[in-house]
Amino acid sequence: MDRILVSGASGPIGTALLASFEPELEPRGMQIVRLVRGRAESGAQISWDPLAPLSPVTVSGFDAVVHLAGENVAGRWTEGKKRAIRESRVQGTRNLATALARSEAKPLVLVCASAVGFYGDRGEELLNEESPAGRGFLPEVCGEWEAASRIAAEAGIRTVNVRIGLVLSAQGGALGNMLKAFKLGLGGRLGSGQQWWSWIHVDDIVRGIHHAIRTESLSGPVNLVAPNPVRNTEFTRVLASVLGRPAFFPVPKFALRLAFGKMAREELLLASQRVEPEKLQASGYMFRFRELRAALQNLLG
Repeated sequence: MDRILVSGASGPIGTALLASFEPELEPRGMQIVRLVRGRAESGAQISWDPLAPLSPVTVSGFDAVVHLAGENVAGRWTEGKKRAIRESRVQGTRNLATALARSEAKPLVLVCASAVGFYGDRGEELLNEESPAGRGFLPEVCGEWEAASRIAAEAGIRTVNVRIGLVLSAQGGALGNMLKAFKLGLGGRLGSGQQWWSWIHVDDIVRGIHHAIRTESLSGPVNLVAPNPVRNTEFTRVLASVLGRPAFFPVPKFALRLAFGKMAREELLLASQRVEPEKLQASGYMFRFRELRAALQNLLG
């Protein structure tokens, strides 16, 4: 792959992905181009508005496209926030996929971000790519998000929808939001703590995206999660242990509701999603971080 187009490159995943390409750029003559909101500042950037149609000419001639852009789901889910979450993902993906489908030189592959939020709150159920969508706002958004990418698939572009779990990154994301409280010794389980969290180290997200780009047998939904999900109680215990701090302060449901609102609390923090990376492992992918403690020690040790 000589020319790769990336959207959402400024987030924790996009930043790590761009860094992973750097050793290959000079020796192989590889070119990475970013889709950016606002004015493009160099030839390695293309300006776009995710909510506006994109010219097929501007996205023609790339070998692969990695689409990560989307409004951050963290924060209170006001009606405006929910609209931004939905539109940035669904309309943005639809506009990009349409431009790629109409381009003269189409990419070989589109890797499009999705999320394990597709499955909703599923309790103890073990989930794989064949499991149906759950109910609620996030499952609806993820379903529409993935459906929008099918415009590219129907044009003959191999399309991979990577359903990403709880991202572990030292540069932000869910882990970054937890660290301040845990470092102060104020961390603890959320609600009952029995909900399953399907996590993944950012290095495995990046390596998984590379794997999806070059593995021709992969298409459609692919769970991008580590093979060993843990309950929230175990997650908080291990995180506190790695930081050398106590975790004595469970956060009750009413406090989560006050901080995040009912819907965000139930669909983000208290939802139980026990997801396995069935298709990824069957395609030969080897995880670097299979166990939570090793992943957190790598990031925080």
